Amino acid sequence: MKQNRNAPPIQKKPTFKERLSALSNLPAFFKLVWKSSPKKTFFSFFFRILRSAMPVALLYVGKLIVDEVILLNSNNGIHDATYLWKLVALEFVLAITTDGLNRIISLLDSLLGDSFSNYTSVKIMRHAATLDLEQSEDSEFYDKLERARQQTLGRTMLLSQIMGQIQDLISMAFLIGGLFTFNPWLIAILVVTILPAFLGESYFNNQNYSLTRSQTPERRELDYLRYLGASDETAKEIKIFNLADFVIGRFKKLSDQFYSDNSKLAKRRSLWGTVFSMLGSTGYYGAYVFIIMKTITGHLSVGDLTFLAGSFRQLRSLTEGILLRFTTISQGAIYLNDFLEFFEIMPSIVVSKNPVPFPNPIQQGFTFENVGFKYRHSENWANRYLNFTLHPGETLALVGENGAGKTTLVKLLSRLYEPTEGRILLDGIDLKEYDPKDLQHNIGVIFQDYLRYQMSLSNNIAVGDITQLDNEALIKKAAKGSTADALAEKLPNQYEQALGKRFNNGVELSGGEWQKVALSRIYMKESQVLILDEPTAALDARAEYEVFQRFAHMTEGKSAVLISHRFSTARLADRILVLDRGQLLEIGTHAELLALKGRYAELFALQARGYQ
Repeated sequence: MKQNRNAPPIQKKPTFKERLSALSNLPAFFKLVWKSSPKKTFFSFFFRILRSAMPVALLYVGKLIVDEVILLNSNNGIHDATYLWKLVALEFVLAITTDGLNRIISLLDSLLGDSFSNYTSVKIMRHAATLDLEQSEDSEFYDKLERARQQTLGRTMLLSQIMGQIQDLISMAFLIGGLFTFNPWLIAILVVTILPAFLGESYFNNQNYSLTRSQTPERRELDYLRYLGASDETAKEIKIFNLADFVIGRFKKLSDQFYSDNSKLAKRRSLWGTVFSMLGSTGYYGAYVFIIMKTITGHLSVGDLTFLAGSFRQLRSLTEGILLRFTTISQGAIYLNDFLEFFEIMPSIVVSKNPVPFPNPIQQGFTFENVGFKYRHSENWANRYLNFTLHPGETLALVGENGAGKTTLVKLLSRLYEPTEGRILLDGIDLKEYDPKDLQHNIGVIFQDYLRYQMSLSNNIAVGDITQLDNEALIKKAAKGSTADALAEKLPNQYEQALGKRFNNGVELSGGEWQKVALSRIYMKESQVLILDEPTAALDARAEYEVFQRFAHMTEGKSAVLISHRFSTARLADRILVLDRGQLLEIGTHAELLALKGRYAELFALQARGYQ
């Protein structure tokens, strides 16, 4: 479990120009936001515009109240306070309105954030489902997928920040108007005192982005180690092999490194943030003294003092927030690259513009013509020079040592992979001319690394053809085909029993029982081709015999491919194909291969001696 040495420790830091360029991601972002909930998006903007006018309105009414109080106090005992109380009532209404708008905006932000997160999560899952299996097995792709997943939550905060930015910009326009009519130099003082804080935050956000991006592979490893150290699925091996200290040690090493890197950056950011804050406070109080002096000399009223001092204070706060938020928004826009780039990944397995319908029935079978396949980023061939035909109604067994390319071959047959060289024909037509979904619907496959869904038994079976989820009769028929019906009878809630221990009242099954459940999936649809990858590896001899008796009946008139290390299983096939290092070494019937006295005969004899 070594650290990925290919990942650079620190990524290139984005420049100011790159951050500005990243703002071009925002239109696409808002398009997604609008699609997630048009009504919530509209009302969020509407109420923020109303809210943006509140600060200057409150300050101005406050100025009028102060001036009116002073006027009434100096009016030689004549007191008509009607206008004053109207102003107080107006200020009260504005304050209540401000509070109400804040709560409405907060509610809309929360609801819109949830809508956006759910919408983009579904969008990510839908797009991931369209991509090639080979892409999902690539670590570089997985890093992009992981970063895209992270953005579904992080970008809801970006949404709130952008809307807050618009609201504050409108508020600033009102406040600047008031200050500018008094003295334009106050605006200049404001900018000079806040600019250092803006540049400082911009710098440290760049540092944080680079650090976070460079840690993606290691963070995935950290999540995996957390799973290894605290999971019911790994508990027995962690205990029996005494791996707890090893897993914890590796986790601690990675987490300590993250803490060290992050804490160094956080301390530097806090120190410089304090310095920049002091500069801002100095500028504010310099302007405040200037306004007080003007009031003392009679150039301003006390109401003007309260309005201008309040306006400058709020404008300083808004300007500082806008500049700092701009850095965060531009940084978030850079993170959007990770999110949007994921949707730019396109599958290499494309659907033909005019796909040929899957033949029913198959007439000539599947023909491999000089087929070779190489995994991306690999120099070695997983399969090469494959030339053979899977005939209609034929059962073909694939035999070979681990890593011989058996599973890769059946993934090519079901078009989960595209050949790197050569071609595969179905009834004389290249597989590329068929719709992959139509092709895969007509091929029933159970791989040896099948999923154990933490769902009910009926759902676990129905995933073989999820369109028949509510077809209880078909589910029970499929269970009978794999002998999982006997298992269902023993379970407390039978077919509605939750399997696995992840959720409450779940029941864990043995390896053999899980395999029967998985096998039943292949009986869920009327596939013309059946592929079983180590279908009985976890079954005892009696259960294996019963499964194959039923399977033999099921495959009558259908093509089937069996991958098995048990020669008792392989000899039941019509023909046996022997693979070695991805290449076809021998092909023929059991008797023909024994007579050939080649690799198959050698492996068969070795296994036979093991049973003596």
